[in-house]
Amino acid sequence: MKEKLFKTTIILLIGGLLTKLLGMLIKISLARTISPKALGLYMMILPTFNLVIQLSQLSLPLAISKIVSEGDKNSKKLYFSVIPILIITNILVIGIILIFGRLISINLLHEEKLIPAIYSLSAVIPFITISSICRSYFFAKQKMIPHVTSNIIENIVRLLLILLILPKLDFLSLKYKLVFLILSNIISELISTIILLINLPKNITIKKEDLIPNKNYIKESLSLSIPNTTDRLVGSIAYFLEPIILTKHLLKNYSKSWITQEYGIFTGFVMPLLLLPSFFTIAISNALLPEISKDYYNKLYKTVKRKIKTSVLISFLIGLIPTLFFIIKPTIPLKLLYKTTKGTNYIRLLAPICLIEYLNSPISSSLIAMGKSKECLKISIISSTLRLITLSILSNFKIGFISLILSISIDVITDFILGIKEINKHL
Repeated sequence: MKEKLFKTTIILLIGGLLTKLLGMLIKISLARTISPKALGLYMMILPTFNLVIQLSQLSLPLAISKIVSEGDKNSKKLYFSVIPILIITNILVIGIILIFGRLISINLLHEEKLIPAIYSLSAVIPFITISSICRSYFFAKQKMIPHVTSNIIENIVRLLLILLILPKLDFLSLKYKLVFLILSNIISELISTIILLINLPKNITIKKEDLIPNKNYIKESLSLSIPNTTDRLVGSIAYFLEPIILTKHLLKNYSKSWITQEYGIFTGFVMPLLLLPSFFTIAISNALLPEISKDYYNKLYKTVKRKIKTSVLISFLIGLIPTLFFIIKPTIPLKLLYKTTKGTNYIRLLAPICLIEYLNSPISSSLIAMGKSKECLKISIISSTLRLITLSILSNFKIGFISLILSISIDVITDFILGIKEINKHL
């Protein structure tokens, strides 16, 4: 068992590192290909993108992974029980985007150029849902090589599209370049899905009775997915509202172009750089989720507690080195990756907070594996509410994006304290 966990962690670690590096290359290429304003607009639409994906999937792929990993259910019947629900939610979310896309762009994001990009989100949703469902099988079975391979190739495809196609689209206006960036996800997700399907076991046989949805499976899946979806939805809504609140209040003291450019620097340069070391903690968390789920299901509480402590300690030790580097020499990675020193002060201020954020990944994954989705939801509601309240108040003062940094800090610290408290309560 330990050997399997170690092997899974190593595969996820290598895959996470490659995926993170490719993600960084994508953002670097994007930053060098389009203007800071265009990058800012693209980053402004990502919270909306994240929100609609959460709504369309209802966290059902994660619920499926947990149920399948316990090993006492008919996996094929489980999938065919859940797929009709995902089809319905996808249709509903696509309808919402098509009806309210213009309102979101103009009235909430205050940017008419985002209208076509918002509408284009509706085309991407089904492809991401299909890919997520395929990944959930390999994740539950701890077959990480297909999962990791598909992630890496998906990012390579996105990088190639940005490097080879985007520069040739100079004849397009800014708003249609944003549409291309959104729709490029269709190609990358489609290729990722094909890779996953190729790696499915060849001896799978589907019987007629497998196609009939099982009410108990649906009920169990929803009992896990709805609290987790609500938890993620709270975070996604907070992320969605962040640029809206920030723009609304900062416009009282700053120009629209300055806000857009700074938001692009903050979300396009600063945050990806600070979160780069998180690939390690995410790898640990993903490897632990099915393991802790099994151990907690079998009431091996001491084993669960030991694994959580180990994952948190390793995450801290690994995160400490880049954190100190970001505080002392933030200009080096900025110049190396983005050929700029913009965002230096943001990095110095946020680096210590990101060290805590590295620890939140194994903590939250452990709670989900223990079936404590409702507790995760409670934590998310409290931390996200505090974040938005703080942002709403502080952004009225003439402190620019420091208001966003302080609100993020309160969110991260609250998540950490309440997460540790819940784990201690149940173990």
